[in-house]
Amino acid sequence: MMKLYPSILLFIAIPFISFSQSRSDSLKKDTARHLTELTIKGYLIEQPVLSVPASVAVLSPSQLSVQPENSLVSAMNTVPGVRMEERSPGSYRLSIRGSLLRSPFGVRDIKIYYDDIPLTDAGGNTYLNAIDVNSVQGIEILKGPDGSLFGANSGGVVLISPVNRYNNSNYLSAELNGGSYGLFHENTALQNISGNNQLNISQAYETYGGYRQHSYMDRNYVQAVDKVTLSKADQLKFLGFYSDLGYETPGGLTLAQFQADPQQSRLPTKTLPGAIQAKAAIYQKMWIGGLANEWHISNNLKNVTSVFGSYVDFKNPFITNYEQRYEGTYGLRSYFELSGKPDSVIKWKVNLGVEWQQTNSDINNYGNVAGARDTAQTLDKINTNQHFFFARYLADINRKLHIEAALSLNFYDYKFRNVYPNDEADFTNRHFTPQLMPRLAASYQLTNNFIWRASVSRGYSTPTTAEIRPTDNIINTSLQAEDGWNYETGFRLRNADESMFLDASVFYYRLNNAIVQQENADGTQYYINEGGTNQPGLELYFSDWIIRQNSVSFIRGLQFNESITLDRFSFRGTGKQLTGVPNQVFITNMQVKFPERIYVFVQHNYTARMPLNDANTAYAGHYDLVEAKVGWEPVTHNKTRLSIYAGIDNLLNEKYSLGDDLNAVGNRYYNAAAPRNYYVGMKLTL
Repeated sequence: MMKLYPSILLFIAIPFISFSQSRSDSLKKDTARHLTELTIKGYLIEQPVLSVPASVAVLSPSQLSVQPENSLVSAMNTVPGVRMEERSPGSYRLSIRGSLLRSPFGVRDIKIYYDDIPLTDAGGNTYLNAIDVNSVQGIEILKGPDGSLFGANSGGVVLISPVNRYNNSNYLSAELNGGSYGLFHENTALQNISGNNQLNISQAYETYGGYRQHSYMDRNYVQAVDKVTLSKADQLKFLGFYSDLGYETPGGLTLAQFQADPQQSRLPTKTLPGAIQAKAAIYQKMWIGGLANEWHISNNLKNVTSVFGSYVDFKNPFITNYEQRYEGTYGLRSYFELSGKPDSVIKWKVNLGVEWQQTNSDINNYGNVAGARDTAQTLDKINTNQHFFFARYLADINRKLHIEAALSLNFYDYKFRNVYPNDEADFTNRHFTPQLMPRLAASYQLTNNFIWRASVSRGYSTPTTAEIRPTDNIINTSLQAEDGWNYETGFRLRNADESMFLDASVFYYRLNNAIVQQENADGTQYYINEGGTNQPGLELYFSDWIIRQNSVSFIRGLQFNESITLDRFSFRGTGKQLTGVPNQVFITNMQVKFPERIYVFVQHNYTARMPLNDANTAYAGHYDLVEAKVGWEPVTHNKTRLSIYAGIDNLLNEKYSLGDDLNAVGNRYYNAAAPRNYYVGMKLTL
């Protein structure tokens, strides 16, 4: 607990320093300007974050730019309630207000959108690791169950922006960086606005040797967004990307192995090969694309419709078998919005829409002989359909009271057929009872800069394709959907010039039929419904520009941010702490700007210990991570910008595991993260 004191003391002191500083700086001309108001588009319209009656967070392009350039992990973890892990380079896991029990790798129980189209398929899986971090121009996170507009989920919603909506100029940029353990990353991007057309193209290549044995990764990535204004009332947008990702999977270690040599990969046993002998790896190619059209039918009625499709070619030579998946997804999302008169006392909007997805999967398992596909073990076809209807009413009354009422009706079913060895002729159908997911929320503006909010919503999350047909190759038709109710309240506070922002919330989520991952003796996985969980928590985010745009002092700018997550998640039946969830996370960062456009960014992450199995008999220890980045943006031609930077990760040289294998057989929980490491880079924008 002693290691928390620096962050806590600094956090307590900062508001007083900020208050004093803002009072003195208000007399200075160069600090009198307001910052751009923080807005969010996730709830179908752009609105100020301050008044949104939900727990939301925004990672802007400027926030992403000071974080490491090669992974989303550090940036995402600055959001209270969000935990992102990277077991080895390229192997992402993401959780919002919950455990990673359902995600031995990948992302489940969270709905993710790539601009206007779902990145999450009908089977509930999301290939977040397909996207290059430098091609992400903003992230919005809606925390807690929110199926009213986005369908079945019990964790939350993430919206990824491939285009910076705050930048409306033409540019061409190129970025190059490299670092420890063979890191190399390059990215180029083009934005061209001409007449009624805006074209954005980006390309990236990343390769990384990794700290551990057998952890090499590389990714090729191409992304395009083309927006055409057909008329004053009609706008059409094409968007999509292609990703070719490959990474080796070193596997988990026991505590003794982790302490003796954390760099080693999973070792062979008498009955099973090790990661190197099996050439365990992921090879993943993904294409996704769609068209989105926004049509203003009249002054108070509009329609937004998108059609989309994706295809995934996935190969996974593993310790026990060689899996191949071919997954094709197609679907549409369409909604209408009717608005009241903009000058009335009650400003209201009504949304009515539908989203439909179909994913057809061929999932085949073969023997694995040193990374090569051998004879067939089992071949299955699984077709998943997910669709929902949604409606929402929102109203602003006297610019004080904001009310939202939303409801969705969710349908989910899948059918499966074994091609080999049973050679079944017909599909077997599994239908889930349609479920209503309501959400009621309100916020009240007590003053111009202080708003209180409260909400209640129902979470509902169906089992994913990877849980229905896990790595033990047995289709589990008895697995039930999770569901529960989330109750939440909180407030937001800002100062007059919007340089300070405080967001606090408390919630209680009572989840039923929690889906939990288990492992067989050979390391293959299966899933069960564990019962219920109780999930109370507190989240707080504070940000302040203590010194802003000061052109006369040595420190030209100083920004402080603090993110606090406190929770007591537990299994209802046993009272044990929820597996994979730390009770405390404190993340503190500070950005300092100096003359000659030099800046320094420092971040500290304290994460408390957390249980690695449901019985709470093994724990991952707490850790303190410190990272730092220094950059220089020298003055160049007025249409040319140059940025040179260098950074250190894990400055304290902590020995820790970022991405533990939960409930692992043989106590192979640990995936060692890299010790102290370095990177340098530069970016040129014309």
